[in-house]
Amino acid sequence: MLPRPTPGPPEALPGSRGFAVVDVEATGRSPWRHRVVEVAVVLLNERLRPEGEFATLLDPLGPVGPTHVHRIRQADVEGAPRFREIAPRLLELLAGRVLVGHHVSCDHAFLDREFARIGVPLPPVPLLCTMGLARAHLPEARSHGLAACVEAAGLGWYPAHTALGDARVTAELLRHCVGVPSCPPDDWTGPLREAARVPWPRLGRARSRPSGTAVRLLRREASYGPWLPGSAAPELVLTRAGAMGSTA
Repeated sequence: MLPRPTPGPPEALPGSRGFAVVDVEATGRSPWRHRVVEVAVVLLNERLRPEGEFATLLDPLGPVGPTHVHRIRQADVEGAPRFREIAPRLLELLAGRVLVGHHVSCDHAFLDREFARIGVPLPPVPLLCTMGLARAHLPEARSHGLAACVEAAGLGWYPAHTALGDARVTAELLRHCVGVPSCPPDDWTGPLREAARVPWPRLGRARSRPSGTAVRLLRREASYGPWLPGSAAPELVLTRAGAMGSTA
């Protein structure tokens, strides 16, 4: 559960829609050669209050890549939507918001390339990196990877290397970092002002496939216990969501 909201920005920010905390799991390390196989977005308003979330596995149209890292098997993505099928919904969720992530430039690069593959250039969206915030405002962290920062902030267990698990805990880490006295308000309200001025493209939604079947999300959740490399992985439950449109 997200902690108590931090105080809001000192002035109204017309047009701002808040933050989109993102995480992707991919078939490899290169945005140019590899594909997104899972994406999650946690929405926060400009006062860092939760507004909704979106998550789905994706069909990468090829091998899923390092299963030993993200624990996604080839069978798990059977019937999952393709990126182009969720692209309109993603654009709606990201528009007008600051893009937040832990090492956000990596998540941004993968999303940028996926949109480029379908001919949609992403605008110059403001980025806010929780790794950078942790370097400046979480000196007790033993390193600046997500797990170490989460541990230093006392945020508890999360299902690492699941897109939704990482996005949820990154949202908590953002709230922790901006709430410490050493973090000046402009570190996070400045990007909000920029985001409100960025024009975003729109796409018509893909409501069904050529076969006529609805485009449905395929979401995974860890069903029990923590997972660490070298230990038994928790069972991941796949859930068929309804047709696209809900952020719940």
